[in-house]
Amino acid sequence: MAERNERAYEKVIEHIKSEIWQGTLKRGERLPPERELAESLGVSRNSVREAIRTLSLLGFVSSTQGAGNFVTCDIEQNLRESLRMMVLLGETNYLQISQLRRGLESENARLAAERIAPKQGARLRELAQLMREEPDPQQASRYDQEFHLLLCDASGNRLIKSLFAAMLSTINDFISTMYVRIVADPDQAEALHAAHQRLADALAARDGAAAALAMYGHFEVVDASIRREQLF
Repeated sequence: MAERNERAYEKVIEHIKSEIWQGTLKRGERLPPERELAESLGVSRNSVREAIRTLSLLGFVSSTQGAGNFVTCDIEQNLRESLRMMVLLGETNYLQISQLRRGLESENARLAAERIAPKQGARLRELAQLMREEPDPQQASRYDQEFHLLLCDASGNRLIKSLFAAMLSTINDFISTMYVRIVADPDQAEALHAAHQRLADALAARDGAAAALAMYGHFEVVDASIRREQLF
């Protein structure tokens, strides 16, 4: 019985994926009612519910009470859950995540240099200064997070933004902790603040190479701190 149920549940998922692939179902459209899906596929409604629950967890279906189930494409949710599970299961660590961020955000900085709006550039320079002047490390870490989120917006690359947001939501507490530890050392604090300032200046000058280099230097500071704390 369990084997039959598993196959039925997979059959529903494959059917929905096929409908999306063929263009029959598009983003924002409502799925057929559970009863209709169950009858047309020859499976139980429990199998349909299990399939929809799985697709919902992956970010491909959203459910609204009283309205039904809708096709969506929440890449960030999918990545966030996968990354969280990898961390919990010991399949990755904070150093590896930081190294991935370094690659993504270096390219992100290069793209942002081409596309950044004057208002965004001005806010990045303001945030870099606020980080340097803020006496409360926790508040300064929030300026740091805003800085990187704004940079993602400026790049115009939705996939990079989703990847970054997924990582940020998973390691938010870790980032705050690391920021506090880094700025507790005056030399490391200066290196981190200088990297943000160089990045903001490079973006203002629309110098993509300099922006990518500044971002790379930023993560050199972060990775060195992770290694010192042996958080890998």
